[in-house]
Amino acid sequence: MGEHLFRMGFRDEAAGYFHKAVKLNPDFADAKENFYRVANWLVERWHFIMLNDTKRNLTYLKAIENAVRSGCKSVLDIGTGTEDRRYPVSQGSVLGPVLFNIFVGDMDSGIECALSKFADDTKLCGSVDTLEGKNAIQRDLDTLVRVSLVVTETVDAGLFGEGIVESLIHAWEHLLLQPKPKNQDFSTGNYGRVIPASATIFGMAIECKEIRRHHRVGMQEIAGVHLSNSVQFFSPTCASAGSEETVEPYTTEKLSRIPGGYIPLTEPCRVMTVDFNNLQELKSLAARKPWKLSLPVIEGGILDAVVVWFVLQLDDEHALSTSPSEETCWEQAVYPVQGLPDYSVKTGDTVLMEVCCQDCYLKIQKISSLPSKCGMDISERDDTLGLGNEAELCDALAGLQTTSKQDGNAQVCVLESTEIALLNNVLYHKCFKAAMDKVLSALNPSKDSQSMDVDGHDSGMNLQENQNKSFLDAAPDPLYVLDVSEGFSILPIIAGKLGPVRAYSSVEKEQHQAALNVISEANHFPKETLEFWLSHLEDESVVLQRPKSDKLWSIIILDVIETSGLIQQEVMEKAAISRCLLHSGGKIFPQYVLVYGMLVESESLLLESAVQGTEPTLGFNIAPFINQFKVPVRVYLDLSTLPCVPLSKPAELLRLDLMNPLLNSSSREVKVEICKSGQVTAIPFWYHIYLDEDHSLNTSDESSHWKQAAVVLDEPLQVQVGDELVLDVQHHKSNICITIRR
Repeated sequence: MGEHLFRMGFRDEAAGYFHKAVKLNPDFADAKENFYRVANWLVERWHFIMLNDTKRNLTYLKAIENAVRSGCKSVLDIGTGTEDRRYPVSQGSVLGPVLFNIFVGDMDSGIECALSKFADDTKLCGSVDTLEGKNAIQRDLDTLVRVSLVVTETVDAGLFGEGIVESLIHAWEHLLLQPKPKNQDFSTGNYGRVIPASATIFGMAIECKEIRRHHRVGMQEIAGVHLSNSVQFFSPTCASAGSEETVEPYTTEKLSRIPGGYIPLTEPCRVMTVDFNNLQELKSLAARKPWKLSLPVIEGGILDAVVVWFVLQLDDEHALSTSPSEETCWEQAVYPVQGLPDYSVKTGDTVLMEVCCQDCYLKIQKISSLPSKCGMDISERDDTLGLGNEAELCDALAGLQTTSKQDGNAQVCVLESTEIALLNNVLYHKCFKAAMDKVLSALNPSKDSQSMDVDGHDSGMNLQENQNKSFLDAAPDPLYVLDVSEGFSILPIIAGKLGPVRAYSSVEKEQHQAALNVISEANHFPKETLEFWLSHLEDESVVLQRPKSDKLWSIIILDVIETSGLIQQEVMEKAAISRCLLHSGGKIFPQYVLVYGMLVESESLLLESAVQGTEPTLGFNIAPFINQFKVPVRVYLDLSTLPCVPLSKPAELLRLDLMNPLLNSSSREVKVEICKSGQVTAIPFWYHIYLDEDHSLNTSDESSHWKQAAVVLDEPLQVQVGDELVLDVQHHKSNICITIRR
């Protein structure tokens, strides 16, 4: 029932059934996997990080206490939730319990459930867990005597993205007492106010290889395939600049933990300040015309991104910073630089950009650089912001800015950041090319004499003759290659270059298909070489079928590992079907996968996975309620920068064999020796993906587009050097379960 409800989109109801199934049988693997999957939907993982941020919680508490002591008699907590801004809503924070009055409305369903139980336990008023309750809250708000203090933390990495401006405009118009006049003391009258009182946003240009490889394709040729200049690749953050849809115009990163680090190219500069106690200023934000910023370059390098953070001034005494140098639950907003002819800058150059608050998002766009030889002397100016009044700055910005519109004939292709990172993974494509070539050569010994001349240098024939002569006529019985990996992939084109091959791609998006066609034409491929598999299927849900009724596949490429670090769902079932569709001597790629892991001590993983006691939540016992939605596996990790202490050497945990299923086992015991004393808190794991015995990929490599995952223990385990532990490893569908015993 739960699976059926989940597929229909009723996640709240599905979670209830999954939770009941786990309670009835805690060892039921399907029920546990389903509950963990839906728990990630209901309660995003950042809630745990936020609730464990003691500094953030304590600073808010002190500011609230100051306000109460200065005369605030009624307090309203406004948090984040759905798009309906009519209701004051809560993000499940610890702020509410310290207020005199708390009104909790539309929010993540898991948070609503947890807060409802927590409110009953702590005798809070006005918690909501039903539609009737929500309506009652709205009626209360309609007749509510205006409050003297609104507390909110509806901020994201870009400050405005959770709707703080819209929420506070509504609060000032309908919920708060009138604001304090200038030069008037709060103690002399009953006035309204907001915590936080204001915020200042800062920005800085940086060089960062990790951001670059996720947002710009850095090469013109990949494994012998030329990427046409007629295709321009962009990540969604850049594409959103010209979109009419309301799309978050930035990505986020915790710069203190980004692999490879980053280099500041400019000094931090003040982007803007906003006063949350000024209604007119809040109303004018969205209508404010874009303004220009200029940042002098202090360190030469490659312009990869502009990063943004803010200082939240709660009151005159208390502030919180989301700077990269601060240990905080917030990440920083990242605006990748894309579409420039040259990204290099040197000391004395100027980084130019345009800023606006359209759709109540902070947007930084039209980022470019101005060489120092252009004669703009920024260094002697008092105002390093360069607010754009200078005609020379406007002219320079207009002249230098290059966007996706720079080539009107180019095919624009928007890829997810993980897809761009995959294109930049040189080793991945080289390994696949070599492994496919090995299989195709074995199946067709005459392949070398028949291989395609994509560069037009075939002996005795000119390029025009090559293009006019159908390759498939010369090779009437081609080999068939199917790529069913998810997302954008050029593997079919690489396969098509290796000989008499008919390659099928399973990409779905028309924009991606158009880009692949342009790349094929740029490599002089006959149209018959690359086809899109889904257009041949009557039932798209049954992707794995014969290429033709009388033909079988020579190579089938499967996606085995998600970029999150987990095993793809139903991959072993897909492998079983694929084996039945292979030509004699054909192969599934990858042929097998080895899972590796090690024992570590990591406080960070504990804080990111569950609320740790009552200390970070100021004595309020929130943990038993919110921790119902914790999951044992943490995904999207970068082990290279994860704060942790290895307590054992890496060990092989499991083998997943796609070609020889008899070599698989769903469970295994692995003995691990402790090499450093400490507390085992987690077991990070990653994969060695074997295309064949000679070609493999490590998902923990620096160039990998995959992230890693970790099993987080419910209770840390104290160990000493020389101890031997036994890991019980179980694999069920896409879930890896690891338990430890001595």
